[in-house]
Amino acid sequence: MEVSGLPLELWRLILAYLRLPDLGRCSLVCKAWHELILSLDSTRWRQLCLRCIECRHPNWPNQPDVEPRSWREAFKQHYLAAKTWAKNAQELESSNCFYLFRRRKDRRILYVGPGCEFDNLGSALTSANIYDKIVLFPGIYEEQGEIILNVPVEIMGQGKLGDVALLVCVDQHCATTRLCNLVFMPVWFSPVMYKVSSGHVQFDNCNFETGQLQINAPGTCQVKFCTFNQASIILHSVALCVLENCEFVGSEIASVTVEGHPSSDRNWAYKHLMGLVKSSSALSTTQDPSNQETLGQLGNLRTCEIVIDADQSNFLPTSKSPQACDKDFQKENEINRVVCPARDGKGVAQDADSSDSSQSSSSENEPEDQFVYKLSHPVPSLSHRLASSLLGRPQSTRLSNLQNGLELKTLHQELQRDSEAQSLASSLQGCLIRKCLFRDGKGGVFVCSQGRAKMEGNVFRDLMYAVRCVQNSKIIMLKNDIYHCKASGIFLRLEAGGLIADNNIYSNSEAGVDIRKGANPFILCNKIHSGLRSGIVVLGNGRGIIRSNQIYGNKEAGIYILYNGNPIVSGNHIFQGLAAGIAVNENGRGQITENVIRENHWGGADIRRGGDPVLRSNLICFGYSDGVVVGEQGRGLIEENTIYGNKGCGMWIMSSSLPHITSNQIAHNSIYGVAVFCQKDDANDYLINQGSNENFNDEGEASNWENDLDGEDDHFSSRRPISVALIESNSISHNGAAGLYVKSNEALNVIANIIHTNQESGLAVLQSTQLTRVANNSISCNHLGGVLVEAECRVELRGNGIYDNRGPGVSSKGDGTILENDIIGNRGCGLQLLQTANMKITKNRIHSFRDYGIVMLDHVKGVVQENMIFQGKTKKTILQQVSNLEDCLIQNNKLLAFKKSDVPWKLENPPARPHIEETTRSISTAHNNQKVANVTARIATRVEGRCPNSRSIFCTIL
Repeated sequence: MEVSGLPLELWRLILAYLRLPDLGRCSLVCKAWHELILSLDSTRWRQLCLRCIECRHPNWPNQPDVEPRSWREAFKQHYLAAKTWAKNAQELESSNCFYLFRRRKDRRILYVGPGCEFDNLGSALTSANIYDKIVLFPGIYEEQGEIILNVPVEIMGQGKLGDVALLVCVDQHCATTRLCNLVFMPVWFSPVMYKVSSGHVQFDNCNFETGQLQINAPGTCQVKFCTFNQASIILHSVALCVLENCEFVGSEIASVTVEGHPSSDRNWAYKHLMGLVKSSSALSTTQDPSNQETLGQLGNLRTCEIVIDADQSNFLPTSKSPQACDKDFQKENEINRVVCPARDGKGVAQDADSSDSSQSSSSENEPEDQFVYKLSHPVPSLSHRLASSLLGRPQSTRLSNLQNGLELKTLHQELQRDSEAQSLASSLQGCLIRKCLFRDGKGGVFVCSQGRAKMEGNVFRDLMYAVRCVQNSKIIMLKNDIYHCKASGIFLRLEAGGLIADNNIYSNSEAGVDIRKGANPFILCNKIHSGLRSGIVVLGNGRGIIRSNQIYGNKEAGIYILYNGNPIVSGNHIFQGLAAGIAVNENGRGQITENVIRENHWGGADIRRGGDPVLRSNLICFGYSDGVVVGEQGRGLIEENTIYGNKGCGMWIMSSSLPHITSNQIAHNSIYGVAVFCQKDDANDYLINQGSNENFNDEGEASNWENDLDGEDDHFSSRRPISVALIESNSISHNGAAGLYVKSNEALNVIANIIHTNQESGLAVLQSTQLTRVANNSISCNHLGGVLVEAECRVELRGNGIYDNRGPGVSSKGDGTILENDIIGNRGCGLQLLQTANMKITKNRIHSFRDYGIVMLDHVKGVVQENMIFQGKTKKTILQQVSNLEDCLIQNNKLLAFKKSDVPWKLENPPARPHIEETTRSISTAHNNQKVANVTARIATRVEGRCPNSRSIFCTIL
């Protein structure tokens, strides 16, 4: 009859009484009937799926309350999987070929139990023929000896799961067997409940109690909807084993052990298992970026939008629970869409203009006859992505480019860019563990001796560890949840590798991922958060590629690299940690590039005790403390980073360290732009909690990694070697105190930097027992003086341009040399020597608005010769009030007084300083071809007509 003859609800009521074969026949009547049968998904198909004793809820055990997309499809998948064990019928040996001609109805069903034909399993197996079905009635069946299974049979328990229990030790010698709805317990003489040496075994809806399953190559197994209670499964060189929708509880050893490289000797079931797995693999859906549901399964891969000049109280929340952090993430993009347009547009532009215009704002309000200076100074070669406006906050276009370059990539994008990672993701060898639950035991999965394992969509919780991979083994972990482990979540040791991608790893007692002893995995697109220690630890020659992860809310460093660890860390967002964002200590190395490191309670990056990384092109911002910390004996190349808006210093450096700091933009930090402290300074306690208490013992192993430094790869051999800490070619601006603060007992080189618009002096040297060399810098528009040198400090100032600072250009109480500098247009005196200063001042060009060019007071010693001093408005040149004239030599200086003339005076031969020659510095490895801008500035002084010589003098530096 026509489907339209009855209401749809009535059809569903009628069809609910049909069995599965009848439903299949109805669906073949016509298209209308086919669609009608499909519409029974939430009714009849659901009933069939849940009433089947061979399976459980499709999302058991992890999400039993979540409905599948389609009950019919779930039932179909299980039905097909349940038939895998019998697919070798056509592959029987020729001697048994007559079994192929048996009609299906000839397959016998043997009943075992009280009052049945057989009273024990052993007798039933003796009488069974190939593919017979043995049904066990409720009861406990104990076999006193080992059962040898020689013919393929199906053994099924009658009633509910738990009604039939087997105390057996089974050794399977036949090609295939299926066991369903049974409880297995070990016998008194062996902990092994079931052993396979060559064939295939399939377990459906079984329980295993306090024993072991052993599968040896070329054997295979398929385990689905099973519970392992204090039981485990051990796989020896198995080519393929599939564990799906299983629960592992309370194991005293690893619940699953995968040992040995997958055997090339494969049995008949291998190709059928492979086809079954590929048909339902989660990976096949991740390859389609247009599939919206699939993208949802990949997790909430968020990007981090950095809001410049926003109220940091909105971006620096206190420590939160994982649930609270997830709620914040959901709101993050909405908040930024509201805030960013106001911040990135007109507001930023106005603030940028006002920052430096305030330096010369007084000139607009002064009489017409005052000097006005316009300076174009050289710009050291900064990365086009990181260099913002040198006279203001980062402009909206540059900020937008920076954010776009540092967005998190999706797993699909990461796999597309790396063929090795893509090959790993698509590979399938050894053991596949999918949608399983591991809880309340010692370990989850242990992979060793070149073993292979793939884990998808599992939950690991309340274990000692989730996954341990050692001895050249490889693991592939996709979309797993790993939390509440008593040690680290994932361990990789002894040249282990693989792919760890799109997992949620949180609230573990030790590191989320622990990499050491030469392990080299891919760690992509994970969320690693809320750990009681670090997010990722790399040590003991561990390596790895760590990309596009969200690492946040950990109590210690987000990524901790030490003891010769040498990973590649790129494109990650590391934020809201309670310690450092990235810590590199104890001879750790690594290439740390293009990460967003923000809102951490300690340093964004912490380098000390022999740490020697490359820190390049990162955005380090909005931290509660300093942006970058280089502690005692720290090293490393710190290049082309944007260090912005931190509540401490932009960079905090201990004088006993040896960093190379180049081409960074360090701006808008609350204290100093760069601070260099001596080793014994009280600030040494500042780093006491920077992750130094991490426990690196490997379950009782000695952590003697210092003696295991093999230096297996080139340690950035093309980097420029330095013997003195070097700060060069940086832009240091708009910081809350001095741009560069030096209180050091070691030598320091400060070369070719732009230091401007800081709230105190551009450069303040308060302690410098060794020589601090300051050469070819542009120091301008700072709110106090340009350079401040305290007593007993040794400083060499050479080739600098010191312009337009609100205080003295240079104020010194110390010793040293001031040679070939341009000290022009500062609001105080040009150069001021006080107390017991002992300076040699030679070949400088000096000018001040309305004060003396050079002031020498108190007990000053030194030589002032061959300088060119431009007379200011008051015609003051040199003020000399020295008690001991013999100790101060002033000679051969050129004093230029202003006269009414149309001929300008120019700063030429040489042109305006600083001069930055391309040959004076070697750019770091990846940027050898960058150009350094040449100086084209000149100074011209002219007298406006019709006015007395003492008035209307207009001086312009072009």
